[in-house]
Amino acid sequence: MPKVTTLVVGAGHSGLAMSRHLAERSIDHVVLERGEVAHSWRTQRWDSFRLLTPNWMTRLPDFAYGGDDPDGYQTAPELAGLIDGYAKRIGAPVRANTTVESVRPADDGFVVRTDQETWQARTVVLASGAHNVARLPPVAEAVPPELPALTALDYREPGPLPEGGVLVVGASSTGVQIAREVALSGRPVTLAVGEHVRMPRVYRGRDVLWWMDAAGVLDERYDEVPDLTRARNLPSMQLVGTPERVTVDLTALSRLGVRLVGKLAGVRDGRLLFSGSLANVCTLADLKLGRLLDTFDAWASRTGFDPGQAPERFPATAPPRAPLTLQLSEIRSVVWATGFRPELSWLDVPILDRKGRVVHDGGIAGWPGLYLLGMPFLRRRRSSLIDGAGADARELAEHLVRFLG
Repeated sequence: MPKVTTLVVGAGHSGLAMSRHLAERSIDHVVLERGEVAHSWRTQRWDSFRLLTPNWMTRLPDFAYGGDDPDGYQTAPELAGLIDGYAKRIGAPVRANTTVESVRPADDGFVVRTDQETWQARTVVLASGAHNVARLPPVAEAVPPELPALTALDYREPGPLPEGGVLVVGASSTGVQIAREVALSGRPVTLAVGEHVRMPRVYRGRDVLWWMDAAGVLDERYDEVPDLTRARNLPSMQLVGTPERVTVDLTALSRLGVRLVGKLAGVRDGRLLFSGSLANVCTLADLKLGRLLDTFDAWASRTGFDPGQAPERFPATAPPRAPLTLQLSEIRSVVWATGFRPELSWLDVPILDRKGRVVHDGGIAGWPGLYLLGMPFLRRRRSSLIDGAGADARELAEHLVRFLG
């Protein structure tokens, strides 16, 4: 049985960032990847997908984007190529096409069984990602099985969808992008909207993520927020990366002809039932956006930064009166854009809560020698972004070294 000090599960941007920091600290390690480097970026994105973050935010340890389009948004193949090149550049010890089948505690660390061989490791870093499996709400079971349905992980482009009405469930970044694309294909789209985070693509002439970065919003730490559980489960921002830097919020979708309804609540007697809370969740999203823009303006005033454009506020979302029921016969297919979750069925360590999530303190898992990377708000608000992997990996690598003693 081969031995190694640290075994990293996952060769995406998080696992490679950890590899770089481990190498700098002379910690011998191996990175296991079920497919090729950046496997999820290669296989689990729709055809028109682009990053929500501008290219200049594609930063990893000892790497920064150096192309000629810093304000653009990379496609999934472009990003996969970049990450693969990064792995080669840093000489990451990746074992590709190696599926982890179990991780279990042992006398001096862990035993990690794969479909290739079994390893003994003193420490393990879980960096296999937060978006491995589509998360479906309980109401999905009420949708008749004969109605074609797919998740955001299965969706590729509108063409294969049956002709006729499409119900997109979920209005975070994935849901609004898919709803927009399907609507532009000519199909009638109904978007079921729950809690969401409204966000303009550009504010006062700069990308909204530039403001979040400059004003320190993305650097807020996990031990500074009053309700960490809620912060880690917030919906993703309603953003889309396009060359035109368009804003895709509910108002923009309404103009495209997308019918807005409340959260899908059930199916009964051949009718879809929706919550009546659409107006309320829109009002709440508008209020939160206003507070965020106040934060940007206060930072600019405090630092003397002049972006060349005056502060602005966006019109309130005013959805038309939404129907509470629809005939199921109006819908020919359903796309579930209701979020994702990690796939950790292979983790044989008793540290999962009742919802199957790893119990951890800023990535330091509740079992000695076990670490977690790549989860929302792991150590700071930017943790879920590529740009957040480096700082999180550095701090966890430092803890890992101290643990090894």
